[in-house]
Amino acid sequence: MPETAPQQTTSPEPPSGYEPTDRTIPTRSRDRAAHDRETVHSILDGAYLCHLGFVRDGAPVVLPTLFGRVGERLYVHGSTGSRPLRSAGRGDAGLPVCLTVTHVDGLVLARSAFHHSLNYRSVVVHGTAYTVTDPEERRIALDAIVDQVVPGRSKDSRPADGKELAATAVIRLDLREVSAKIRTGGPNDDPRDLGLPYWSGVVPVAPAYGAPVPADDLDPSIGVPAYLP
Repeated sequence: MPETAPQQTTSPEPPSGYEPTDRTIPTRSRDRAAHDRETVHSILDGAYLCHLGFVRDGAPVVLPTLFGRVGERLYVHGSTGSRPLRSAGRGDAGLPVCLTVTHVDGLVLARSAFHHSLNYRSVVVHGTAYTVTDPEERRIALDAIVDQVVPGRSKDSRPADGKELAATAVIRLDLREVSAKIRTGGPNDDPRDLGLPYWSGVVPVAPAYGAPVPADDLDPSIGVPAYLP
């Protein structure tokens, strides 16, 4: 598949943030939007699952998948048989996509059903994805995806061999048209509802990791790595 973007692992970084566009300015709750790099990167770096949206045969498709960030680029991998990944390598146009990442931090329960909400942190990235064919960039991208899930894991596992690499496609998406959106705080109850006899407040939500469970065939002499939670 043709390489359609410069062979580099990072893009030039904006001086302070991402330039807002019509697609990255919310139509509602604009006060919750942010375009600074620090906020965007912190939300991305705290996640490993994204949703990749694109149009296939005239219909929208959204796929959940893993991703990794390297500087001002996001990388997504999948099978070389994947239709969207194949499309990203056709010609110079690449594949127009929308990639989203969301953290849920709390359930906001108001006195009225209308004002129920979530506390969340999200990032939306619009752009064009391209297939990565440079071997070194592919290696960096695949290591980044592994380390996005468990930091340090790429150096503590066997790298992909030639057959596995041949079956793996990698696409990149530059962080250019980007926005974050954040909601915090309690419910926004109407004054007329404050006297109603319904509980109102926030139920915090946070990820939880259990104790690592070793594989049945693991050598008993191999202990749990320090980088695991």
